[in-house]
Amino acid sequence: MSTFRTRRQFLQSAGAASAAIGMSELGFLDALPRVSAAEAQPQLPSLQSGGDVLALVKTIEDTPREKLLEEIAARIRRGVSYREIVAALLLAGVRNVRPRPVGFKFHAVLVVNSAHLASISSPDEHRWLPIFWALDSFKDAQAQEVKASHWTLPAVDEAAVPPAHKAANAFKQAMDNWDEAAADVAITGLVRTAGMHEIYELLFRYGCRDFRDIGHKAIYVANSLRTLACVGWEYAEPVLRSVTLALLEHEGDNPAKRDGAPDQAGRRNLERIGKIQLADRTSAADDAVTRDMLDALRDGSHDAVCDKTVELLNRGVAVQSLWDALHVGAGELLMRQPGIVGLHAVTSTNALHYAFRTAADESTRRLLLLQNAAFLPQFRAAMQERGKLDAVRLDDLQPFEQPAAGEAAIKDIFAEISKDRLSAAKKVLAYATANPQPKQLIDMARVLVFLKGNNAHDYKFSSALLEDYSQISSGWRQRYLASGVFNLRGSGDSDNPLTQRTRAALQS
Repeated sequence: MSTFRTRRQFLQSAGAASAAIGMSELGFLDALPRVSAAEAQPQLPSLQSGGDVLALVKTIEDTPREKLLEEIAARIRRGVSYREIVAALLLAGVRNVRPRPVGFKFHAVLVVNSAHLASISSPDEHRWLPIFWALDSFKDAQAQEVKASHWTLPAVDEAAVPPAHKAANAFKQAMDNWDEAAADVAITGLVRTAGMHEIYELLFRYGCRDFRDIGHKAIYVANSLRTLACVGWEYAEPVLRSVTLALLEHEGDNPAKRDGAPDQAGRRNLERIGKIQLADRTSAADDAVTRDMLDALRDGSHDAVCDKTVELLNRGVAVQSLWDALHVGAGELLMRQPGIVGLHAVTSTNALHYAFRTAADESTRRLLLLQNAAFLPQFRAAMQERGKLDAVRLDDLQPFEQPAAGEAAIKDIFAEISKDRLSAAKKVLAYATANPQPKQLIDMARVLVFLKGNNAHDYKFSSALLEDYSQISSGWRQRYLASGVFNLRGSGDSDNPLTQRTRAALQS
């Protein structure tokens, strides 16, 4: 059976009739070799072609935007691998885009992992498209950086790099004091002498310590680890220097010398973690606990919500019940006010939960949970400053009464997203309840991001949403997925121009 037939069957199975998105929209990807699932998965510790990757970085940096896709396509045909492209893209970003503020043009770096997640979750034949999108995003950010300041990652002050036995303490002291120069050389010393897990135990804590940049600090920490796990630890030094610079971003004078609002929850939670008794991690998730926590998230201050979290943990409730509430609470915020702040409630919760699942130190895990509980009321407050929040409650959402079945249901859902998102949410809830493993729905959501996504948030949000679906308890996950339609792409949305440019590049 031909590759085109395989793709055609995939699109058909996802309910994508030709009237919706076109049966051969992604057929141009046949011009490139497929990326196997094995090649796209993490393969630490390193790649074997560092010199080739650094040459590829230079190509990405120096090739004009209007020619880059053609140049990368040609190199892929000559044998450059998926992992080499992702590594070079990440390095080009951290070398050329200033990580302050941690957002805006810096999304070109933040989105690399999201594009990678979209790739590894897609059929083999689709895996190049998110990476091509991220390459183009980098060139846009690079042009903005050149216009603004010509910033590039500076050379390391080698004389100031601490020895191995002092690097960890030097890093903690520099970060606690918000000392940029000292932190830069300390993280350099750590990367050269310490292991990945030891370093990220520290970065997880500093990534969540303050509510600045609407969660992007925690997102960058998580995304950097996940991308390095794909491309190899040998590229960690410039990446973690960039991460460190991002984590020290702040307004005004030194935060260590004042009790600024973005720092208050983190400082109080450092005290709270000592009051938490060991939770019974064998307890089953409890819907009543999740609903109780959701109620606190809707109205409580960050102090009240964190106190509630400590109280529940000390009662021995399942931690899963609390994470269910945090994910669903984030999705509900997006429903109450669709837009940039609400979607970051979802993506930062994704990052903090990933860090929680990855961290080994119990106090770090407690801090991550408490900080996520503190972040959501702060997201809610930031949204209230932008306008009114709708009164919708995700646990009260009722499924569409007469859902369409099979492929027709999926086609109907994605058409409805472009017209009435609340109605589409009800249809998703009905479909996901009837189909507990809604792979076809999820696959089509990814395809429509490829075809119609027009900014980094389309990739960041969809990758977080569709990953976290499987992390949430049954019964809540369907509601969480339904909330996603408030930032997913519908079949009636306009196609993005990059798809056409990629098609032209691969067919040239």
